[in-house]
This record gives sequence, C-alpha cells and structure tokens, in this order.
Amino acid sequence: MIGARAPRFWSAPNSLAGTLLAPIGALIGRITLARMGKTGARVPATVICIGNPTVGGAGKTPTAILVLERLAARGARPFALLRGHGGREAGPLLVAGHDAAAVGDEAVLLAAAAPTIVARDRAAGARLAVSLGASHIVMDDGFQNPALEKDAALLVVDGEAGLGNGRVLPAGPLRAPYAAQRRRADALLVIGDGSAGDLLARGDGLVLRGRLVPRPGGAEALAGRRLLAFAGIGRPEKFFTSLRAIGCDLVETRAFPDHYPYTLADIQGLLERAVARDLRIVTTAKDFVRLSGPAFAEARAHIHVLPVGLVLEQEAGLDRLIDAAEARRAETEAALQPSSRR
Repeated sequence: MIGARAPRFWSAPNSLAGTLLAPIGALIGRITLARMGKTGARVPATVICIGNPTVGGAGKTPTAILVLERLAARGARPFALLRGHGGREAGPLLVAGHDAAAVGDEAVLLAAAAPTIVARDRAAGARLAVSLGASHIVMDDGFQNPALEKDAALLVVDGEAGLGNGRVLPAGPLRAPYAAQRRRADALLVIGDGSAGDLLARGDGLVLRGRLVPRPGGAEALAGRRLLAFAGIGRPEKFFTSLRAIGCDLVETRAFPDHYPYTLADIQGLLERAVARDLRIVTTAKDFVRLSGPAFAEARAHIHVLPVGLVLEQEAGLDRLIDAAEARRAETEAALQPSSRR
C-alpha cells in the first residue's frame, strides 16, 4: 500500500464498511486463490518465499535478512529477490549502488545482507540470480504471485495486529482467505506479542515466534534522550513502541504512509520542529534509505537511525524450514531427471 494508510475499519470486526464490502472481498479472495493455484516456472535453486497473508508491514524484510544470514552461515550462496516496491526500475537487475528511488527501500536494505535482484517478473529475476551463482533464492514477498515455484513458504504475521477484522480486501487487510493461504504455506512466523498472534500460533503446522530488537549499539545511543520520531512503514506505532521500550522519551511522533516518498520540505519541517523543541530526530533504517541523493545530504547528518533485527525464540525451527525446502528441491530435481536405462 504505497502512499496510503490502512483504513481504521480493517481492525474492527463488525464495522458497517467491512460488512458492505465483504462480497467484493469474497470475489477478490476467490480470484487470488485461483491465481495462486497456477503452476510457475522452476529454476535450479532452492526457493524460499517470505510472505504476508495481509497487506501492510509485519516484518518480512527483517525475516528475509535473517534467512539470508542463516543460509550463508550454512555455506550456501543465497540471493534475495523482490519486486522493488517504490522503485522505478522494472528489472531484472542486480542491486549495486542503486538508491531507494530506483529499486525501493527494501531492496537497498537486503542488498547490504546478500546479493539482491529486483524484478517485477519474479521468474526472470530468479533466472538472473541463478546465472550469477545463486544456490538459494529468498523472496521478500510474492507468496500470492504464481510466477515462480516455491520450495517453501513462510507467512509472517504481526502479533498485535494479527489478521485485522479477518476480511479480504477491500473489506479487510487479508489478500485472500487466511485458512486457504495457511494451507499453502509451510510455516507461520508471529512477530511480537499480542493476543491476535497468540491465537494464530495455536494453529497446526510449524509455528515460529520472534521479535524485532535493536541492533547492537543502536539502543545505547538513544536511551534516555528526548526524541522526535518519524516513520513511514506499515505500522509506525511498532517503531514508536520500540523506542519507548529502550527508555527513550518520545516527545513527538509523526507517522507517514508505508513507503512514503519524502520530500526535502517534509524533512526540513521535521528538523525545524526538532530544533525548536530541543529534540533529537530518529527514524527507521527503512525510512533513512529513502533520504538519498544530494538534496538530503545535509539533513541525513542530523537524523539518527534505530536499526532492528529479528530474533527467533527457537532458531531450530528456521533450520527445519530450510531443510524441508532443500529436501523438496532435491525431490523435484530427481523427479525431473530422465529414467536411466541399462
């Protein structure tokens, strides 16, 4: 949802708007599920998809980064693959010195962790990754896109927001009925605390729990400071809560739509506000990479960043998912081999 905020009724189970829009949501859900059932292209690499059952941010990118790091630690050569939301490049291309305006903020962050391909055509992007030596492809989003066959899929849900009102777009935040999506996924990851996440975690299959925590050094530099915090992510309040949790005095907050394309006037206004109230100004790593180019050079020097990473309660669960993906890939390759003749 680039440049838009989620409607409030998406979190209200019995809202009039949700009820009136439910028939449209039911139709869209059927269309999406039918599309997901199509057969996609296969590439000679293990494909692991990190997806959302809903629109909006839940922590896909930190999850993809953790999977990339885990694969690299196991001796693999993983590549990230994503559409490049908010960027002008259609791809397929290897991210190399591109800014967020070209490839999107998520691609810039992923490229710092592993080789990253941006491609609106996921299959073409996967083929480029393989040609560059990828042993594994980690998709950031694309669970509902059938263009590329996945060897494993991990659905990520925010523990507090959950599934919202449980309805399908535009009546609610779901991209398709949840139960049908969950059956097509190999595991569920609930990030953060909350009763909605606790309820989902009781479901069948592999369920992982995790939380986003500040990277080393980030919290210490901001703890106890009076701050003006701004964020243009799926759920800005998550970022603000994280700052309060590390002991920051959050004097003022500004929430922008997800993937918001900041103007210099936006940032100058925030900086002037911070100076007037004697506040430090802080944002997320995802927002900070969108402040690229010479126009933002001076402003960037005055903005602090709180980088976060995903920590799992049980890392063995992630290894189980990777093992299952590699086993499925091996089975597929064996099935596609012509029968040997004596």
